[in-house]
Amino acid sequence: MDEGAIRRWVVKTPQQRFRDLLREEFGLAPRLANEILAEAENCLLGAGQTVSIGRMRVILTSLQARAGRPLRQADRVEVVWTIDNGGEDAAILAAHGAEALRQARLLRLLDEAIEQGAVATCEDVARALQVSVRTIKRDAAGLRQAGLLLPMRGSLRGIGRGQTHKAVIVGRWLEGQTYDQLAQSCRHAPTSIRRYVEAFIRVVWLARQGYRREEIARLLAIGPALVDEYLAVYRKYGGQQYAARLEGNLERICGSPGKVGAEAAASSEAEKGALA
Repeated sequence: MDEGAIRRWVVKTPQQRFRDLLREEFGLAPRLANEILAEAENCLLGAGQTVSIGRMRVILTSLQARAGRPLRQADRVEVVWTIDNGGEDAAILAAHGAEALRQARLLRLLDEAIEQGAVATCEDVARALQVSVRTIKRDAAGLRQAGLLLPMRGSLRGIGRGQTHKAVIVGRWLEGQTYDQLAQSCRHAPTSIRRYVEAFIRVVWLARQGYRREEIARLLAIGPALVDEYLAVYRKYGGQQYAARLEGNLERICGSPGKVGAEAAASSEAEKGALA
């Protein structure tokens, strides 16, 4: 990393966040803030910092932070990132190689940041994955060429705040692609694709039962922004040509009665209005 990148990273560390709090909220001098930080780390080392194997804590810029503000002035959020997802990562590595695994991890980290109310930069991801910023930018360019959306700081305006690649994958599934085809084209494990699709199906089923956005997010343990994305996919692909695949899986996963043909199209139009 160059010197500027290092300075930007330091601003986002938990230690710097604590120093800023002591200075700005309590009016302490920088030297006193540093001494308190050192004493706190000495007393509390390891306390409350345990995360499961394969995960790490990072400090990222808040999703609500205004664009254009210096990082030191922007609100920051603590996020837990999944660096190694065990068997799923091993499956991607075995099927597609190291580059595909790194790209899958890039997508996962960006998703997890958004879901926890934050947004990452290339530098954030590069440090977490221990590769160069140039490598992450090259991976990001390749993923965008494949039609996937990457919610990164500086690009959210162009793709919609909070938008991730999961909606794109679910949409392609509704269009007829199989889990294996999606895993190949998107460089994911088939189990990941299945999880996205089944979460989408459950979101649709709960929405049809009248549950609100926040209730759906809580019941399924996903972010409200992802609920919005999945409902947007449902509205987009609610026509008759996609009805059989959607309704068949609603019945399989949620026990919902299947609807096909004209009935599905009419129901979809009514629900599109209710969910708009």
